[in-house]
Amino acid sequence: MDPLTVILIIITIISILIAISQFQSGKAAGKSETDMLWQKELMPKIKAEAIKKSRAVIGGQFSEQLAPFLPDFPYKPTECTFIGKPIDILVFKGMDDKEISEVKFIEIKSGRSNLSTHERKLRNAIQEGKVTWELYRIPEEITNSKE
Repeated sequence: MDPLTVILIIITIISILIAISQFQSGKAAGKSETDMLWQKELMPKIKAEAIKKSRAVIGGQFSEQLAPFLPDFPYKPTECTFIGKPIDILVFKGMDDKEISEVKFIEIKSGRSNLSTHERKLRNAIQEGKVTWELYRIPEEITNSKE
C-alpha cells in the first residue's frame, strides 16, 4: 500500500473520531441544558399541581366521612356506614330503633364535582331496582376447627 494512501486513511479515521466526539459532546451539552430547564422551570410547576390535586382528593375523602356529622345531613350518623367505594355511605334508616325500614345509598360530592361513569352506572342500577339481598353461608368444614 502506498504511504500516501495510508496517511489519508489515518487522517480520515481521525477526522471521523473527532466528529463522533464532537457530536457526543454537543448531545451531552444539549441534554444538560434540557435537564436544567426541566429542574428549574417545569419540575416546580408539576410538583405544585400534584400537591394541589392531592389536597383536593384528601379534602374530598375527609368530607365524605365527615358528612353524616354535619348539621344539615338528613340521616342519623349512627345509622350510617361509610363504605367509600363504589358508594360513599349506606344508611340503614331505623337501625337505631332496631326497625330498619329503608336502605339508602348516598354518594357525597363537594364543590362542582360530578358523578364518575362508574358512579352513574351504579346509580342507574339502583334506580332500576337491580338490587337484591342474598345470604351466603361459609361451609362448615372451613369454620369448624378440627383437632
